[in-house]
Amino acid sequence: MTTQTIDALQTRVSGPVITPEDQGYDEARKVYNFMIDRRPAAVVQCASTSDVAAVVRHAAETGTELAVRGGSHSVPGFGTADGALVADLSNLCAVNVDPTSRTAAAGGGATWQGFNEAAGAHGLATTGGIISTTGVGGLTLGGGIGYLARGYGLSCDNLRSAQVVTADGQLVTASEGEHPDLFWALCGGGGNFGVVTEFTFRVHPVAEIYGGPMFFELSDGEDVLAYFNEFIKTAPREYGGFPAFQIAPPLPFVPEDRVGEPFVAVVSCWTGAAHDGERILQGFRDVANPVAEHVGPMPYTALNSAFDALVPRGLQHYWKAAFVGDLSTEAIRTHMEHGSRVPVVNSTVHLYPINGACHDVAADATAFGHRDATYATVVAGMWPDPGDNEANTRWVQDYDAAIAPHSQGGGYVNFASGDDQSKVAANYGANYARLQEVKRRYDPDNLFHLNQNIQP
Repeated sequence: MTTQTIDALQTRVSGPVITPEDQGYDEARKVYNFMIDRRPAAVVQCASTSDVAAVVRHAAETGTELAVRGGSHSVPGFGTADGALVADLSNLCAVNVDPTSRTAAAGGGATWQGFNEAAGAHGLATTGGIISTTGVGGLTLGGGIGYLARGYGLSCDNLRSAQVVTADGQLVTASEGEHPDLFWALCGGGGNFGVVTEFTFRVHPVAEIYGGPMFFELSDGEDVLAYFNEFIKTAPREYGGFPAFQIAPPLPFVPEDRVGEPFVAVVSCWTGAAHDGERILQGFRDVANPVAEHVGPMPYTALNSAFDALVPRGLQHYWKAAFVGDLSTEAIRTHMEHGSRVPVVNSTVHLYPINGACHDVAADATAFGHRDATYATVVAGMWPDPGDNEANTRWVQDYDAAIAPHSQGGGYVNFASGDDQSKVAANYGANYARLQEVKRRYDPDNLFHLNQNIQP
Protein backbone atom coordinates (compact mmCIF):
# COMPACT_ATOMS: atom_id res chain seq x y z
CA MET A 1 0.00 0.00 0.00
CA THR A 2 1.28 3.45 -0.86
CA THR A 3 1.43 6.36 1.56
CA GLN A 4 -1.35 8.00 -0.43
CA THR A 5 -3.50 4.87 -0.08
CA ILE A 6 -2.93 4.73 3.66
CA ASP A 7 -3.73 8.44 3.97
CA ALA A 8 -7.00 7.77 2.19
CA LEU A 9 -7.76 4.90 4.58
CA GLN A 10 -7.12 7.11 7.61
CA THR A 11 -9.87 9.48 6.46
CA ARG A 12 -12.35 6.58 6.38
CA VAL A 13 -11.87 5.20 9.90
CA SER A 14 -11.92 6.63 13.42
CA GLY A 15 -9.60 4.04 14.98
CA PRO A 16 -5.78 4.16 14.77
CA VAL A 17 -4.10 3.07 11.53
CA ILE A 18 -0.67 1.73 12.49
CA THR A 19 1.98 1.42 9.77
CA PRO A 20 5.66 0.33 9.76
CA GLU A 21 6.70 3.93 10.36
CA ASP A 22 4.75 4.15 13.63
CA GLN A 23 6.32 3.52 17.02
CA GLY A 24 3.76 0.90 18.08
CA TYR A 25 3.97 -1.11 14.86
CA ASP A 26 6.07 -4.04 16.13
CA GLU A 27 3.66 -4.67 18.99
CA ALA A 28 0.57 -4.16 16.84
CA ARG A 29 1.72 -6.67 14.23
CA LYS A 30 2.38 -9.52 16.71
CA VAL A 31 -0.07 -12.37 17.00
CA TYR A 32 -0.53 -15.13 19.59
CA ASN A 33 1.79 -17.62 17.85
CA PHE A 34 5.29 -16.14 17.80
CA MET A 35 6.30 -18.65 15.13
CA ILE A 36 4.38 -16.29 12.84
CA ASP A 37 6.43 -13.18 12.03
CA ARG A 38 4.69 -11.08 9.39
CA ARG A 39 4.86 -7.43 8.36
CA PRO A 40 1.44 -6.16 7.33
CA ALA A 41 1.10 -2.88 5.43
CA ALA A 42 -1.15 -1.48 8.15
CA VAL A 43 -3.05 -2.56 11.24
CA VAL A 44 -6.36 -0.80 11.78
CA GLN A 45 -7.50 -0.98 15.39
CA CYS A 46 -11.18 -0.70 14.56
CA ALA A 47 -13.19 1.47 16.92
CA SER A 48 -16.60 0.62 15.48
CA THR A 49 -18.49 -1.56 13.05
CA SER A 50 -18.25 1.32 10.59
CA ASP A 51 -14.48 1.08 10.78
CA VAL A 52 -14.65 -2.62 9.98
CA ALA A 53 -16.84 -1.94 6.96
CA ALA A 54 -14.48 0.79 5.78
CA VAL A 55 -11.45 -1.52 6.05
CA VAL A 56 -13.22 -4.28 4.13
CA ARG A 57 -14.25 -1.88 1.37
CA HIS A 58 -10.76 -0.38 1.22
CA ALA A 59 -9.11 -3.78 0.88
CA ALA A 60 -11.53 -4.80 -1.88
CA GLU A 61 -11.14 -1.53 -3.79
CA THR A 62 -7.34 -1.47 -3.64
CA GLY A 63 -6.77 -5.20 -4.13
CA THR A 64 -4.95 -5.40 -0.80
CA GLU A 65 -4.86 -8.70 1.05
CA LEU A 66 -7.19 -8.59 4.06
CA ALA A 67 -6.49 -10.24 7.44
CA VAL A 68 -9.12 -10.26 10.16
CA ARG A 69 -7.99 -10.48 13.79
CA GLY A 70 -10.55 -11.13 16.49
CA GLY A 71 -9.21 -12.63 19.71
CA SER A 72 -5.85 -13.18 17.97
CA HIS A 73 -5.62 -16.85 19.00
CA SER A 74 -5.24 -18.28 15.50
CA VAL A 75 -2.47 -20.89 15.61
CA PRO A 76 -1.73 -20.47 11.86
CA GLY A 77 -1.57 -16.69 12.39
CA PHE A 78 -4.41 -15.90 10.00
CA GLY A 79 -4.82 -12.52 11.72
CA THR A 80 -1.83 -11.14 9.83
CA ALA A 81 0.12 -11.43 6.56
CA ASP A 82 2.98 -9.70 4.80
CA GLY A 83 1.73 -6.59 3.03
CA ALA A 84 -1.82 -7.10 4.26
CA LEU A 85 -4.38 -4.74 5.70
CA VAL A 86 -5.29 -6.03 9.16
CA ALA A 87 -8.72 -5.39 10.62
CA ASP A 88 -8.00 -5.67 14.34
CA LEU A 89 -11.25 -6.11 16.28
CA SER A 90 -9.72 -6.17 19.77
CA ASN A 91 -11.44 -2.91 20.75
CA LEU A 92 -14.85 -4.38 19.88
CA CYS A 93 -14.90 -6.48 23.03
CA ALA A 94 -18.01 -5.43 24.94
CA VAL A 95 -20.26 -8.17 26.33
CA ASN A 96 -23.85 -7.38 27.25
CA VAL A 97 -25.95 -9.95 29.10
CA ASP A 98 -29.73 -10.06 29.32
CA PRO A 99 -30.48 -12.45 32.19
CA THR A 100 -34.22 -12.27 31.54
CA SER A 101 -34.02 -13.61 27.99
CA ARG A 102 -30.86 -15.59 28.81
CA THR A 103 -28.92 -14.12 25.94
CA ALA A 104 -25.52 -12.45 25.73
CA ALA A 105 -24.11 -10.29 22.94
CA ALA A 106 -20.34 -10.21 22.46
CA GLY A 107 -18.26 -8.01 20.19
CA GLY A 108 -16.14 -9.59 17.49
CA GLY A 109 -12.95 -8.93 19.45
CA ALA A 110 -14.19 -10.33 22.78
CA THR A 111 -12.41 -13.17 24.52
CA TRP A 112 -14.05 -15.91 26.55
CA GLN A 113 -12.54 -14.40 29.68
CA GLY A 114 -14.58 -11.25 29.17
CA PHE A 115 -17.64 -13.23 28.15
CA ASN A 116 -17.43 -15.58 31.13
CA GLU A 117 -16.99 -12.73 33.60
CA ALA A 118 -20.02 -10.87 32.25
CA ALA A 119 -22.27 -13.92 32.01
CA GLY A 120 -20.93 -15.43 35.22
CA ALA A 121 -22.03 -12.36 37.16
CA HIS A 122 -25.57 -13.60 36.49
CA GLY A 123 -24.78 -17.29 37.07
CA LEU A 124 -24.88 -17.95 33.31
CA ALA A 125 -22.53 -19.37 30.68
CA THR A 126 -22.40 -20.91 27.23
CA THR A 127 -19.97 -23.31 25.59
CA GLY A 128 -16.70 -21.42 25.37
CA GLY A 129 -13.56 -23.46 24.94
CA ILE A 130 -10.85 -24.47 27.41
CA ILE A 131 -8.54 -21.42 27.46
CA SER A 132 -10.20 -18.15 28.46
CA THR A 133 -7.89 -15.95 26.35
CA THR A 134 -9.34 -17.54 23.21
CA GLY A 135 -11.44 -15.25 21.02
CA VAL A 136 -15.20 -15.69 21.05
CA GLY A 137 -15.37 -15.13 17.28
CA GLY A 138 -12.79 -17.58 16.00
CA LEU A 139 -13.91 -20.36 18.31
CA THR A 140 -17.58 -19.96 17.41
CA LEU A 141 -17.09 -19.67 13.66
CA GLY A 142 -15.16 -22.95 13.64
CA GLY A 143 -17.86 -24.72 15.66
CA GLY A 144 -16.87 -24.13 19.27
CA ILE A 145 -15.81 -27.08 21.44
CA GLY A 146 -15.57 -26.67 25.21
CA TYR A 147 -16.45 -28.01 28.64
CA LEU A 148 -20.17 -27.41 28.19
CA ALA A 149 -20.55 -28.96 24.72
CA ARG A 150 -21.96 -32.32 25.87
CA GLY A 151 -24.62 -30.54 27.90
CA TYR A 152 -25.49 -27.54 25.73
CA GLY A 153 -23.99 -28.16 22.30
CA LEU A 154 -21.20 -26.39 20.46
CA SER A 155 -20.75 -22.64 20.68
CA CYS A 156 -22.30 -22.30 17.23
CA ASP A 157 -25.31 -24.35 18.37
CA ASN A 158 -25.98 -21.60 20.90
CA LEU A 159 -25.60 -18.75 18.42
CA ARG A 160 -28.84 -16.82 17.97
CA SER A 161 -27.70 -14.16 15.52
CA ALA A 162 -24.63 -12.39 14.15
CA GLN A 163 -23.88 -8.92 12.82
CA VAL A 164 -21.73 -9.45 9.72
CA VAL A 165 -19.79 -7.15 7.42
CA THR A 166 -19.84 -8.91 4.06
CA ALA A 167 -17.29 -8.70 1.25
CA ASP A 168 -19.09 -5.72 -0.31
CA GLY A 169 -18.75 -3.75 2.93
CA GLN A 170 -22.43 -4.07 3.88
CA LEU A 171 -23.58 -4.81 7.44
CA VAL A 172 -26.23 -7.51 7.64
CA THR A 173 -27.89 -9.48 10.41
CA ALA A 174 -27.66 -13.24 10.00
CA SER A 175 -30.01 -15.52 11.91
CA GLU A 176 -32.43 -18.34 11.24
CA GLY A 177 -34.90 -15.70 10.02
CA GLU A 178 -32.55 -13.30 8.18
CA HIS A 179 -29.94 -14.42 5.66
CA PRO A 180 -30.40 -17.99 6.90
CA ASP A 181 -27.90 -19.39 4.39
CA LEU A 182 -25.21 -17.07 5.73
CA PHE A 183 -26.15 -17.89 9.31
CA TRP A 184 -25.91 -21.60 8.54
CA ALA A 185 -22.44 -21.14 7.06
CA LEU A 186 -21.20 -19.08 10.02
CA CYS A 187 -22.02 -22.01 12.32
CA GLY A 188 -18.85 -23.96 11.64
CA GLY A 189 -17.65 -22.58 8.30
CA GLY A 190 -14.92 -20.38 9.77
CA GLY A 191 -14.11 -16.82 8.75
CA ASN A 192 -14.84 -17.42 5.08
CA PHE A 193 -17.99 -15.33 4.71
CA GLY A 194 -17.46 -11.97 6.36
CA VAL A 195 -16.36 -10.20 9.51
CA VAL A 196 -18.65 -10.85 12.44
CA THR A 197 -18.70 -7.75 14.62
CA GLU A 198 -21.21 -9.07 17.17
CA PHE A 199 -22.43 -12.52 18.26
CA THR A 200 -25.59 -13.11 20.27
CA PHE A 201 -25.75 -16.40 22.19
CA ARG A 202 -28.12 -18.38 24.34
CA VAL A 203 -26.69 -18.67 27.84
CA HIS A 204 -27.48 -21.30 30.46
CA PRO A 205 -27.59 -21.50 34.27
CA VAL A 206 -24.01 -22.57 35.00
CA ALA A 207 -22.27 -20.94 37.95
CA GLU A 208 -20.36 -23.36 40.16
CA ILE A 209 -19.09 -26.66 38.78
CA TYR A 210 -17.42 -29.68 40.38
CA GLY A 211 -14.21 -30.80 38.78
CA GLY A 212 -10.57 -30.14 38.00
CA PRO A 213 -7.54 -32.20 36.89
CA MET A 214 -6.39 -35.66 37.93
CA PHE A 215 -2.92 -36.96 37.00
CA PHE A 216 -2.40 -40.70 36.53
CA GLU A 217 0.78 -42.73 36.07
CA LEU A 218 1.62 -43.58 32.47
CA SER A 219 1.58 -47.23 33.54
CA ASP A 220 -2.15 -46.82 34.30
CA GLY A 221 -2.79 -44.79 31.15
CA GLU A 222 -4.24 -47.55 28.98
CA ASP A 223 -6.73 -48.51 31.69
CA VAL A 224 -7.73 -44.88 32.31
CA LEU A 225 -8.26 -44.17 28.60
CA ALA A 226 -10.19 -47.39 28.09
CA TYR A 227 -12.43 -46.56 31.06
CA PHE A 228 -13.01 -43.03 29.79
CA ASN A 229 -13.93 -44.35 26.34
CA GLU A 230 -16.64 -46.61 27.77
CA PHE A 231 -17.79 -44.09 30.37
CA ILE A 232 -18.31 -41.22 27.92
CA LYS A 233 -20.63 -43.22 25.67
CA THR A 234 -23.45 -43.02 28.23
CA ALA A 235 -22.13 -40.40 30.66
CA PRO A 236 -24.68 -37.91 31.98
CA ARG A 237 -24.63 -34.68 30.00
CA GLU A 238 -23.60 -32.77 33.08
CA TYR A 239 -20.14 -34.25 32.52
CA GLY A 240 -17.90 -32.31 30.14
CA GLY A 241 -14.35 -33.44 30.81
CA PHE A 242 -11.62 -34.91 28.64
CA PRO A 243 -8.49 -37.12 28.83
CA ALA A 244 -5.10 -35.64 28.03
CA PHE A 245 -1.35 -36.09 28.07
CA GLN A 246 0.34 -33.47 30.17
CA ILE A 247 3.68 -32.84 31.86
CA ALA A 248 2.98 -31.95 35.48
CA PRO A 249 3.56 -28.24 36.12
CA PRO A 250 4.96 -26.90 39.39
CA LEU A 251 1.67 -26.50 41.23
CA PRO A 252 1.01 -26.92 44.98
CA PHE A 253 -1.03 -30.11 44.56
CA VAL A 254 1.68 -31.89 42.50
CA PRO A 255 4.36 -33.72 44.54
CA GLU A 256 7.66 -31.86 44.11
CA ASP A 257 9.49 -34.98 42.97
CA ARG A 258 6.96 -35.56 40.16
CA VAL A 259 6.97 -32.07 38.65
CA GLY A 260 8.17 -32.20 35.05
CA GLU A 261 7.09 -35.79 34.43
CA PRO A 262 4.49 -36.77 31.80
CA PHE A 263 1.14 -38.16 32.92
CA VAL A 264 -2.22 -39.20 31.55
CA ALA A 265 -4.60 -36.57 32.89
CA VAL A 266 -8.37 -36.37 33.13
CA VAL A 267 -9.83 -32.88 33.42
CA SER A 268 -13.43 -32.96 34.61
CA CYS A 269 -16.25 -30.43 34.57
CA TRP A 270 -19.50 -31.52 36.24
CA THR A 271 -22.37 -29.02 36.11
CA GLY A 272 -24.81 -30.98 38.27
CA ALA A 273 -25.01 -31.39 42.04
CA ALA A 274 -21.59 -31.67 43.71
CA HIS A 275 -22.40 -34.99 45.45
CA ASP A 276 -23.22 -36.52 42.06
CA GLY A 277 -19.98 -35.14 40.68
CA GLU A 278 -18.06 -36.77 43.53
CA ARG A 279 -19.63 -40.12 42.67
CA ILE A 280 -18.91 -39.75 38.94
CA LEU A 281 -15.27 -38.81 39.45
CA GLN A 282 -14.76 -41.63 41.93
CA GLY A 283 -15.11 -43.94 38.94
CA PHE A 284 -11.72 -42.77 37.67
CA ARG A 285 -10.10 -43.34 41.08
CA ASP A 286 -11.53 -46.85 41.11
CA VAL A 287 -9.55 -47.55 37.93
CA ALA A 288 -6.25 -46.13 39.22
CA ASN A 289 -4.97 -44.00 42.06
CA PRO A 290 -4.19 -40.44 40.94
CA VAL A 291 -0.65 -39.25 41.58
CA ALA A 292 -2.06 -35.76 42.04
CA GLU A 293 -5.41 -34.06 41.75
CA HIS A 294 -7.06 -30.72 42.32
CA VAL A 295 -10.75 -31.56 42.29
CA GLY A 296 -13.63 -29.86 44.01
CA PRO A 297 -16.32 -27.19 43.64
CA MET A 298 -15.25 -24.02 41.86
CA PRO A 299 -16.74 -21.29 39.66
CA TYR A 300 -17.02 -22.30 36.01
CA THR A 301 -14.95 -19.22 35.18
CA ALA A 302 -12.09 -20.59 37.33
CA LEU A 303 -11.94 -23.87 35.44
CA ASN A 304 -12.24 -22.16 32.08
CA SER A 305 -9.13 -20.12 32.85
CA ALA A 306 -7.19 -22.73 34.84
CA PHE A 307 -4.70 -23.51 32.07
CA ASP A 308 -4.19 -19.98 30.75
CA ALA A 309 -0.77 -19.65 32.41
CA LEU A 310 0.54 -22.68 30.49
CA VAL A 311 -0.17 -21.09 27.11
CA PRO A 312 0.69 -17.38 27.26
CA ARG A 313 1.01 -15.26 24.16
CA GLY A 314 4.46 -15.62 22.65
CA LEU A 315 4.98 -19.38 22.40
CA GLN A 316 5.84 -21.27 19.23
CA HIS A 317 2.77 -23.22 18.04
CA TYR A 318 2.21 -26.12 15.66
CA TRP A 319 -0.97 -28.20 15.99
CA LYS A 320 -2.74 -31.09 14.28
CA ALA A 321 -6.35 -32.25 14.55
CA ALA A 322 -8.35 -35.45 14.07
CA PHE A 323 -11.93 -36.57 14.58
CA VAL A 324 -12.38 -39.97 16.21
CA GLY A 325 -15.37 -42.26 16.48
CA ASP A 326 -14.12 -44.68 19.11
CA LEU A 327 -10.87 -45.24 20.99
CA SER A 328 -9.90 -48.76 20.03
CA THR A 329 -7.29 -50.72 21.93
CA GLU A 330 -4.84 -50.06 19.10
CA ALA A 331 -5.62 -46.34 19.12
CA ILE A 332 -5.06 -46.15 22.88
CA ARG A 333 -1.70 -47.89 22.54
CA THR A 334 -0.71 -45.46 19.80
CA HIS A 335 -1.63 -42.52 22.03
CA MET A 336 0.37 -44.01 24.88
CA GLU A 337 3.42 -44.38 22.66
CA HIS A 338 3.38 -40.81 21.33
CA GLY A 339 1.60 -38.95 24.13
CA SER A 340 4.15 -40.10 26.66
CA ARG A 341 6.77 -38.17 24.65
CA VAL A 342 5.07 -34.78 25.09
CA PRO A 343 8.11 -32.50 24.84
CA VAL A 344 7.51 -29.59 27.24
CA VAL A 345 5.00 -28.54 29.88
CA ASN A 346 3.22 -26.17 27.44
CA SER A 347 2.55 -28.90 24.87
CA THR A 348 -0.38 -31.24 25.34
CA VAL A 349 -2.79 -33.67 23.70
CA HIS A 350 -6.52 -33.40 24.41
CA LEU A 351 -9.33 -35.70 23.32
CA TYR A 352 -12.51 -33.63 23.60
CA PRO A 353 -15.80 -35.57 23.69
CA ILE A 354 -18.34 -34.11 21.27
CA ASN A 355 -21.27 -36.47 21.77
CA GLY A 356 -24.26 -35.78 24.01
CA ALA A 357 -26.01 -32.55 22.97
CA CYS A 358 -23.66 -32.19 19.99
CA HIS A 359 -25.26 -35.32 18.52
CA ASP A 360 -28.77 -33.91 18.97
CA VAL A 361 -28.15 -31.51 16.08
CA ALA A 362 -28.68 -32.89 12.59
CA ALA A 363 -25.56 -33.25 10.45
CA ASP A 364 -26.82 -30.67 7.93
CA ALA A 365 -28.41 -28.26 10.42
CA THR A 366 -25.16 -26.28 10.76
CA ALA A 367 -21.96 -26.10 8.75
CA PHE A 368 -20.10 -28.13 11.38
CA GLY A 369 -19.78 -31.32 9.39
CA HIS A 370 -18.73 -34.01 11.86
CA ARG A 371 -21.73 -34.66 14.07
CA ASP A 372 -20.98 -38.41 14.05
CA ALA A 373 -17.60 -38.05 15.78
CA THR A 374 -17.19 -38.91 19.46
CA TYR A 375 -13.93 -37.03 19.97
CA ALA A 376 -12.09 -34.06 18.53
CA THR A 377 -8.40 -34.73 19.12
CA VAL A 378 -5.75 -32.03 19.14
CA VAL A 379 -2.01 -32.60 19.25
CA ALA A 380 -1.07 -29.12 20.45
CA GLY A 381 2.63 -28.47 20.10
CA MET A 382 3.49 -25.32 22.10
CA TRP A 383 6.94 -24.38 23.38
CA PRO A 384 8.94 -21.24 24.21
CA ASP A 385 12.25 -21.80 22.40
CA PRO A 386 12.37 -21.32 18.58
CA GLY A 387 15.45 -23.56 18.64
CA ASP A 388 13.12 -26.49 19.35
CA ASN A 389 10.89 -25.84 16.33
CA GLU A 390 12.20 -28.65 14.15
CA ALA A 391 12.16 -31.37 16.82
CA ASN A 392 8.81 -30.44 18.33
CA THR A 393 7.09 -29.94 14.97
CA ARG A 394 8.29 -33.44 14.07
CA TRP A 395 6.74 -34.78 17.30
CA VAL A 396 3.37 -33.31 16.29
CA GLN A 397 3.61 -34.61 12.72
CA ASP A 398 4.68 -38.11 13.78
CA TYR A 399 1.88 -38.27 16.34
CA ASP A 400 -0.66 -37.11 13.75
CA ALA A 401 0.51 -39.71 11.23
CA ALA A 402 0.38 -42.48 13.82
CA ILE A 403 -3.23 -41.82 14.90
CA ALA A 404 -4.50 -41.23 11.35
CA PRO A 405 -5.36 -44.92 10.74
CA HIS A 406 -7.51 -44.85 13.89
CA SER A 407 -9.29 -41.58 13.06
CA GLN A 408 -12.11 -40.42 10.84
CA GLY A 409 -11.46 -38.14 7.88
CA GLY A 410 -10.75 -34.54 8.71
CA GLY A 411 -10.17 -32.60 11.91
CA TYR A 412 -11.60 -29.62 13.79
CA VAL A 413 -10.75 -26.50 11.76
CA ASN A 414 -9.87 -24.48 14.87
CA PHE A 415 -7.06 -26.95 15.58
CA ALA A 416 -5.71 -27.10 12.00
CA SER A 417 -2.36 -25.60 11.05
CA GLY A 418 -1.42 -23.34 8.18
CA ASP A 419 -0.13 -26.30 6.14
CA ASP A 420 -3.50 -28.09 6.29
CA GLN A 421 -5.15 -26.40 3.29
CA SER A 422 -5.14 -29.73 1.42
CA LYS A 423 -7.40 -31.11 4.16
CA VAL A 424 -9.95 -28.29 4.04
CA ALA A 425 -12.72 -30.27 2.34
CA ALA A 426 -12.28 -33.17 4.77
CA ASN A 427 -12.10 -30.82 7.76
CA TYR A 428 -15.43 -29.17 6.87
CA GLY A 429 -16.86 -32.60 6.13
CA ALA A 430 -20.15 -33.51 4.51
CA ASN A 431 -21.30 -29.89 4.17
CA TYR A 432 -18.37 -28.66 2.10
CA ALA A 433 -20.22 -28.42 -1.22
CA ARG A 434 -22.99 -26.34 0.35
CA LEU A 435 -20.37 -24.12 2.00
CA GLN A 436 -18.88 -23.48 -1.43
CA GLU A 437 -22.28 -22.34 -2.68
CA VAL A 438 -22.65 -19.86 0.19
CA LYS A 439 -19.08 -18.69 -0.37
CA ARG A 440 -19.86 -17.96 -4.03
CA ARG A 441 -22.92 -15.98 -2.99
CA TYR A 442 -21.30 -13.82 -0.30
CA ASP A 443 -17.60 -13.72 -1.24
CA PRO A 444 -17.17 -14.70 -4.91
CA ASP A 445 -13.73 -13.07 -5.16
CA ASN A 446 -12.46 -14.81 -2.00
CA LEU A 447 -11.58 -11.59 -0.20
CA PHE A 448 -11.77 -13.55 3.06
CA HIS A 449 -9.17 -16.19 2.25
CA LEU A 450 -6.78 -16.00 5.19
CA ASN A 451 -8.43 -18.91 6.99
CA GLN A 452 -9.01 -22.61 6.46
CA ASN A 453 -10.17 -21.48 3.07
CA ILE A 454 -13.26 -22.56 1.18
CA GLN A 455 -12.69 -21.90 -2.51
CA PRO A 456 -15.74 -20.22 -4.07
